[in-house]
Amino acid sequence: MFTHRRSCFALALALLSLSGCVAVSRTEGVRHVQQQVSRADAAAPHFMDWDDRTASDTRVTELLAAPLTASAAVEVAYLRNPQILEAYARLGLSQADVVAASRIANPAVSSSLITGAGERQVIGGIAQSLTELLLLSARKRAAAGEYERTQQLVAAALLDLDRDTEAAWYRYVSTEQVSAMREAVAHAAEVSATLAKRFFDAGNISELELELNRTAAVQARIAAVRAYRDARAAKYLLHQKMGLAGNPAWHALKELPEPVAVADAADALVVLAHDHRADIIAARQEVALLGDTLRAAKRWRWLGNVEVGVQRERETDGRILTGPTLALALPIFNQGQAGIARAEAQLEASRARLSALETATDSSVRLGLERVAAAHQVAEAFRVSLVPQQELIAKRQQERQNFMFVGQFELLLSKQQEYDAYEGYLEAVRDYWLARVDLVRAVGADLPDGSVSTDPVVGVDAILGARAESVERMNHDHGGEPHDDGTVRSDW
Repeated sequence: MFTHRRSCFALALALLSLSGCVAVSRTEGVRHVQQQVSRADAAAPHFMDWDDRTASDTRVTELLAAPLTASAAVEVAYLRNPQILEAYARLGLSQADVVAASRIANPAVSSSLITGAGERQVIGGIAQSLTELLLLSARKRAAAGEYERTQQLVAAALLDLDRDTEAAWYRYVSTEQVSAMREAVAHAAEVSATLAKRFFDAGNISELELELNRTAAVQARIAAVRAYRDARAAKYLLHQKMGLAGNPAWHALKELPEPVAVADAADALVVLAHDHRADIIAARQEVALLGDTLRAAKRWRWLGNVEVGVQRERETDGRILTGPTLALALPIFNQGQAGIARAEAQLEASRARLSALETATDSSVRLGLERVAAAHQVAEAFRVSLVPQQELIAKRQQERQNFMFVGQFELLLSKQQEYDAYEGYLEAVRDYWLARVDLVRAVGADLPDGSVSTDPVVGVDAILGARAESVERMNHDHGGEPHDDGTVRSDW
């Protein structure tokens, strides 16, 4: 009896040994993703599950306690943004597919009992699909290749989060600066309107001039409120990118870094992008996988479902008969034409997507480099020419006003124009860094020249420091009171 039982299960044991055993390590894919992210010169996020999140609380608290930098914001995002966990979960799903592809279906056990005319016959058998065994190697290669492709896609998603968080930081710092400038402009316009009311009461200006100053003050206040709204929206967006909830109580640095020229050539950056961008690498892997799928479909097109097994039959006289079984699907009506056509179409579509992605990358890199260069030129024009010119104009108007060559309103107008020049410069610096982030995103790695300045631009506090006192003195002390001739002296 033991001999018969051993014969029945011999095939199942042999097939089980052929299917192999694949160990599943959840951190294996994470390690490969971290290597890809590090290859792009970015700080790779650590792997953690939901239960491990509390372990990073100390580090997050430390980062948020100090004035937040762009790199600190990215680190917080890597520690707190749920997209990290979702991306790593995709790796787990792909790993599960690798394990599933390395296994063949369980053998099917059959049993039947035939009775009649006082006789009884028992038939039992076990069968296994030979087709799955023959295709096992191809399935394992496809699943392993898809797993590698998923790693590249996850790395691309993490790098996108890195760039999105960095861009959100630049926008927030810039909107805070613009909000402060708009508040200063609004305050100056309100001082002008207050002085205009005093001049009107003294009979030195017309009602039209009074209303023009009042209108300008209201418009400046509206612009200040909108700028404050934009700054709050930018702060909440950065708060969300970092994966934080609740009221954003943290504070960021008040100055953006000084723009610097990019020394890299466009052709070199395009080559770098084609070698480093994770989505391009993933697209190439997809083409290779689908090519392998097409070759397998052509190779096994005549193979239908084939089952081999062992059958054991107990005859009515007590004899036991045992022997092999074979079930073979004849390729009469279906010779795999549909599978081959589908594989060819999928391969063509994958090649087209790869070509489109490479073409778009080429354009994105070249256009991004031009945008960075143009933004740098604009920022330099503000810094070297426009801002100093407006400062000089305001200074000369101050001198002319002190000698009563111009009125107070002309001086206020020149100061507002000086503030507008400062605001334009701050926005130009912001546009430069946003363009640079987009260029780094298009390349898929930090720029080779490494030309990143750590010197901050002139901050809003430095711009507005001494001037705020002058505005207040103009509004409250005797320097803001009109003289008999309708002029006002000030040391602004």
